[in-house]
Amino acid sequence: MLQTTKRPDSPVSIIGAGIAGAWQALLFAQAGHAVTLHERGDEAMTDATSHWAGGMLAPYCEAEVAEPIISRLGLRSLDIWRRELPDTPFNGSLVVSHPRERNDFERFARMTEGHERLDAAGLAALEPSLEGRFRDALFFPAEGHVEPRRVLPKLHERIRAAGGTIRFCSDVTANDLAKDPEGIVIDCRGISARDEQGELRGVKGEMILIETNEVQLARPVRLIHPRWPLYVIPREAGLFMLGATSIETEDTGVSVRSALELLGAAYTVHPAFGEARILEFGSGLRPAYPDNLPRIGICGGRISVNGLYRHGFLIAPALAELTLAYVQRGQIDNEVMQCA
Repeated sequence: MLQTTKRPDSPVSIIGAGIAGAWQALLFAQAGHAVTLHERGDEAMTDATSHWAGGMLAPYCEAEVAEPIISRLGLRSLDIWRRELPDTPFNGSLVVSHPRERNDFERFARMTEGHERLDAAGLAALEPSLEGRFRDALFFPAEGHVEPRRVLPKLHERIRAAGGTIRFCSDVTANDLAKDPEGIVIDCRGISARDEQGELRGVKGEMILIETNEVQLARPVRLIHPRWPLYVIPREAGLFMLGATSIETEDTGVSVRSALELLGAAYTVHPAFGEARILEFGSGLRPAYPDNLPRIGICGGRISVNGLYRHGFLIAPALAELTLAYVQRGQIDNEVMQCA
C-alpha cells in the first residue's frame, strides 16, 4: 500500500466533464473535497465522446470479448449506479441471432454468465414486439442501460448538489492546474490527453438515432452479427440508438458501409425499423491504450484516468471509486494503477 502525500481533503481539479470525469467529480465531492470540474466544451457536451455512446451497463455480455478486469469493474459499477442514480433502468438485456449465426450465438452463450435462455414464447412475453422474430434468446436480467445525453446532466447536477463547481468552456491542461502544491489534478480528457500520453489512440464508434412508434422495447437487444454485434437501445419517446461499430480509425464520419450494415441489421430485428425516421448519424473516438484496458496513472498529485475504450459508462464509477480510495487511504489496485 502506497501512502499519498496529499491531505485526505485536498482540493481536486478534474479536467473533462464526460462520463469518466463526471464520476470522479461526484465521488470526490461527496467525500468532502473541494472539487472543480473543467470542461473545454459547453454545457451541451456535443463534442464529448460520451455524447455518442450507447450507455449500456452490460458486464456479463462484455465478458464475451473483454478481459476479466472489465467484468470486475463493471459489476462493481452496477452497484454504484444503483446507489447514486436509483432510477437507472435495470431491465436486463437480450441477445438474439438469426439461424445463419447460430454457431456464434451458442459460442456467446458459452463465453458469458449471468443469463437465462428464453424460448420463443418467453421472449415474446418479455418483449411483445419481438414475437415470432427469433426462436430463442439469452436474457441477462442484472444488466441495465442509460441514455448518455440525459444521464450526464443528472450527474452534473449531482456534482453541484454535493458542493462541486463545474466550469464549462474552460480549456485548461494539467500543467495549468498543478501550481497548487496541496491540490490534486485528475486528467480525464480521453483522446485529447494524447499530448502527454502518446500511446493513446482513438477507436471510432458509429451510431444512428432513429424514431418509430411501431416498435416498443424495454431493454437493449444485441443481435449477433458476422462483423460486429448490433445494439438496438431504446430511448425515450420512440427513439432507438443503433450501434455500434468499432473501427481502427480516427476519422469521425460515418461510412456508407457502416450505415448500410447497421440499418440492414436493425431491419432484420424488426421490419418496422425499415419505416423509421433517421434523425441523426454520428460517431465518437473512444480513447484506448494498446491493450484496450483502462489505466489510472499516478505521479504525485497528478492522476490520469484514461483508456476506457468502449466501456466508459460501464466502468467509470468503479474507476472513480478506486481513485478516491488511493487519494484517501493510499490504496492501490495493481490491475489498474500505475505509479511513476
